[in-house]
Amino acid sequence: MAENTIIRTGQDGSISFGDYRLQEKTKISDYEVNGDLYKVKTFYEITKLEKNGLFVYESVPGTTFDQFKADACGVSFVVSGEENAQITLGLSEESEYELTVDGVVIGKMKTNISGKLSISVDLSEGKPVEVSAVKC
Repeated sequence: MAENTIIRTGQDGSISFGDYRLQEKTKISDYEVNGDLYKVKTFYEITKLEKNGLFVYESVPGTTFDQFKADACGVSFVVSGEENAQITLGLSEESEYELTVDGVVIGKMKTNISGKLSISVDLSEGKPVEVSAVKC
């Protein structure tokens, strides 16, 4: 992915971001979507997304995200990477979410006081994984 494509907007209003194949840290700031400003940093070690200066997403190691949608009810996205990733999402504080990975409900989890929720996702090259976290 070239630098100008590490974040882009889909026709459905979703955003796609990150590139786990990059060897050097790459970032784009002030990418506007519907009046919100996004900042993405990405490379093989980490991918991070902020919206209006607030934490939205981080993965270790780096990942590529497609069809990322977030609203008051939660988030959904498709994630790709070379190996298993630890993903942290910025959601509503002290709220319960039902997590689904590749169509399988893996259970309910509660965010902490800062609204962060961490999950592990089994990834392998060439196999995108659908993830959703829906507020209960």
